[in-house]
Amino acid sequence: MARNTLFRNFYPALALIAGLATASLLLAVPGLAMAQAAETSPGTVVALAPDAPARYTVQRGDTLWDLSARFLQDPWRWPDLWHANPQVKNPDLIYPGDELVLSYVNGQPQLTLQRAAQSAEVVHLSPEMRGSPLRDAIPAIPYEVIAAFMSRPTVVAKEDLKLRPYVVALRDQRLVAAAGGRVFARLVPKVPVGTRYSIVHVGEALRDPDTGNKLGYQGTFAGIGRLEKGGDPATLLITESARETLDGDLLFDEKLDLPLDFIPHAPKKPVHGSIISVVDGVSVIGQYQVVVINRGRLDGLEPGHVLAIHQAGERIRDGGPKQPVTTWTAAFRDGFARGVRLPTEHAGTFLVFKTYPRLSYGLIVQADIPLRVGDTVRNP
Repeated sequence: MARNTLFRNFYPALALIAGLATASLLLAVPGLAMAQAAETSPGTVVALAPDAPARYTVQRGDTLWDLSARFLQDPWRWPDLWHANPQVKNPDLIYPGDELVLSYVNGQPQLTLQRAAQSAEVVHLSPEMRGSPLRDAIPAIPYEVIAAFMSRPTVVAKEDLKLRPYVVALRDQRLVAAAGGRVFARLVPKVPVGTRYSIVHVGEALRDPDTGNKLGYQGTFAGIGRLEKGGDPATLLITESARETLDGDLLFDEKLDLPLDFIPHAPKKPVHGSIISVVDGVSVIGQYQVVVINRGRLDGLEPGHVLAIHQAGERIRDGGPKQPVTTWTAAFRDGFARGVRLPTEHAGTFLVFKTYPRLSYGLIVQADIPLRVGDTVRNP
């Protein structure tokens, strides 16, 4: 009993001494104090990239993700670093030639913009594609990668099937058509003659691995059709062919209206999903490939959201420790031989650029290891 009383009296005093010692150490070593603050108050300290420059002049071809990764260890924390200059016109848009300046305010890093005189309101429109922003401002992610995917879809969301123009018949009652052939299509809107459409063959259904619900379909790009005559049915000339066009193939407007001026940021709600499809059906996924996940607007996702990709470890055979075989060690080894699963590891980063109610398209902006369909995505 006396010993218990002694410990009850001694322990608070010991804790007080330890606390005072820790406080003294933190005051003596400012870097340690900051590290402690980062641990105890997540989100308050922005971790810069080890080689973050004090100044950087934006180059043509840069993306917002490139700039984020240049300055930050976690590029999705760009909003924590960016300080919009109120005196700069369109401070959220960054143009080639602009200079980004890294400074510190109250011990916290912040990035400000010095606008180049020549980066201004020059509009460049493409005859085949429309995108937002239309100006010279850098996009969040590489526009050409997204444009190639969206204009020649290899995944068709369930919502994209509603009132979608489709091929109803081939000229001369043929079974298939290729470049130079003509097809007839229904539900084509009143658009100018010469409007181009991507022709897509719809394949197998894409299902949510968690619920089994149908989310969309695998698509195969068949070719390009140019409208020759409107009406119902309309007439299209196939100008480019990747495979045969069949009755029932869908038509997608080749022009895009896809905003890419969003800011990378983390979702506010917990998200946990899976990669369910990849463009072109490749088995190994790398950086700057477009993939589809089984989470969308109803799960709180929006363009600009960043998710971490995790890959489950493989199951391997465990041969046990290396030692002379005896009756006991043989039984021990046989128990290990059943195998063990290696731990799940962080595998990459996924950035959402288009959402539907139950699925989203996104870009692999970072791949630490080869990625696969079935890898999981969650909040960073």
